[in-house]
Amino acid sequence: MARKPFHPPAGTPATGMATWLGLSLVLLILDQFTKVMVIGAYKLGDSTTVTSFFNLVRVHNEGAAFSFLAGASGWQRWLFTGIGVVAALFILWMLRSHSGQRLFAFALACILGGAIGNLVDRVAYGHVVDFLQFHYGGWYFPSFNVADSAITIGAGALILDEVLRVRRTQ
Repeated sequence: MARKPFHPPAGTPATGMATWLGLSLVLLILDQFTKVMVIGAYKLGDSTTVTSFFNLVRVHNEGAAFSFLAGASGWQRWLFTGIGVVAALFILWMLRSHSGQRLFAFALACILGGAIGNLVDRVAYGHVVDFLQFHYGGWYFPSFNVADSAITIGAGALILDEVLRVRRTQ
């Protein structure tokens, strides 16, 4: 189903594409800054307990989400790099077309910043640097990073945007 353009109510300023690209850039910079800090302070496998349920660690993910295809022979680096480039271009096109739809554009900007953050890692290192680790009672959630968090927030915002759009049309 094609998206109908959302026009903000009268008196509500539409947000331009530059705002959303700025948000993506801030997320990209924050992601890369935190990864550089972790790379400088930790060796691969090092860990610091912060709370009873949270650690800072340095792990390398050669796969995708939840280490999907991490054990492959190396071809996955280029597959995920290609997917990241195509996704970033598609998101830029969508942002250009829908920059006035604030929640939708916010979601796309978060996903774009996170996707490019992980794309930079794949190109520069051949893997993604993860460092946030939550755990409870011997169960460990897969480690992640700021880029992954931005992508997750963006995905949640996309779902919320769709729910609100459906409600508006009923």
